Amino acid sequence: MLWIWALLQALTLMGVALYLRHVPTDRKIEAPDGAVAILSVRDDWDGGPVLIARLKAQSAAFRLLIATSGVCPAADALAAREGGWVQIVAAGIAQDEGQKVHKLRAALRALRPEDRWLLFIDADIDPPTRLVGRLLFPLVRDKADIVTGYRLLLPERNMVAALVGAVEMQLATMPRSANATMPWGGAMAISRAVADRLDLDSALAGRLSDDMAVGLAGWRAKLRLRPVRDLLVASPLQASGALAFGVRQYRHVITNSAGMWRLATALVAVQSAFWLWALLYGGWPAVMIGYGAAAGRALVRARIIADILEPEQVQAARRSLWWDILAPFAVCWTHLGMQLAAACSDRIRWGGFDYWVKQGAVVRIEKLR
Repeated sequence: MLWIWALLQALTLMGVALYLRHVPTDRKIEAPDGAVAILSVRDDWDGGPVLIARLKAQSAAFRLLIATSGVCPAADALAAREGGWVQIVAAGIAQDEGQKVHKLRAALRALRPEDRWLLFIDADIDPPTRLVGRLLFPLVRDKADIVTGYRLLLPERNMVAALVGAVEMQLATMPRSANATMPWGGAMAISRAVADRLDLDSALAGRLSDDMAVGLAGWRAKLRLRPVRDLLVASPLQASGALAFGVRQYRHVITNSAGMWRLATALVAVQSAFWLWALLYGGWPAVMIGYGAAAGRALVRARIIADILEPEQVQAARRSLWWDILAPFAVCWTHLGMQLAAACSDRIRWGGFDYWVKQGAVVRIEKLR
C-alpha cells in the first residue's frame, strides 16, 4: 500500500509541476476589430467600478454589451457616461431557463453585423489587462474554436473561505488538454462564425449553466477547445456561502454530465481514502509522504500564482495554500464532500432563483423572496 500511496502522491505533484511548465512566458495578444464582451449583471448591480476600470485598461479594444433582466440603474448610468462603448440589452424574466442564460441569449440576438469576436465575462472577476487580448489570440490565429481562462478564488480572511479556495485551486492548477477541457463562462471567447455554426442561441435555450452548455455543444461538434494557462482569473470569495458555492459548481456538473461527475468523484474518493489509510494505519512514513507531496504542490502553486496574478492579488490567493500545507487531507475530504452533496438534489439556488434541473435543462423555477 505504501508504494501505491507514494506513486499517487508523486503523480499529483507532477501534475501541478506540469501545469507550471506549460504556463506561457511569451504572452502574445491579438487586438482585432469587431470584438464585443458580453457581461450579464443583476438589476441591483453596483456598477462594478473595479471591474470597469480593469476592462477599460485592457490591451485590446472591444465593445461592452451589458445584459440585464429589466432596469439596472448602474448599467444605464455607465452607458450614459461611456457613450458608444457600452450597449445595454434588457432580457426580461426567464420562464424556462436560467436567468443568466436568458440574458446571454438576449445579448446574442442584439449583436451587430460587425461583431466578429465574442467574449463572455462574469461580473465578479478582477481580470488582468491582458485578458481580452489573450483570449482572442488563439481565435485570431486559428489555433482554437473556443478559448477559456479559469477561475482562481481570492478568499477573504476566513478559514472556510480559504478551504473552499484550496479545493478550487486543486482544479485550477490541474494539467489539462484540449480534449479534457470545459470552458468557464467567466472568461471565455468564441468567434461569431463558430457561434453561428453551433447555433449558440439554441444550444443555450432552456439550460441553466452557460459554460457547460457551450462546452458540451463544442465537444459534440468536435471543436477545438483551448485553455489559456496564464489566465487564472482572480475572483473574490466571501466566507458566507462559500461551501454552498462549491456544492453548486458540482451540481452544475452532475446535472449536465453525470459521467463527468462520476469520474471526478472517483478520482477524489481514491485520494481521500488513501489519506484516511495513511493517517490511521500507514504510520509516519505514509504521513510524511503525504505531507511532503502536499508541501511540494503548495510551493509549485505559489510560483504559479505569483507569476500569473496581479501583485495585489497574490496574498489573498496564498491563504488557500496553508490548508494544503497544514491539513491536505481536509482539502481532499472537503472536495469529496462537495461532490457527494451535489448528488443529493437537483435543485440549484443561484442569482435569486431556485432551479430544478434534469440533464442540464431547467424543469422548474421559483424566484426567492
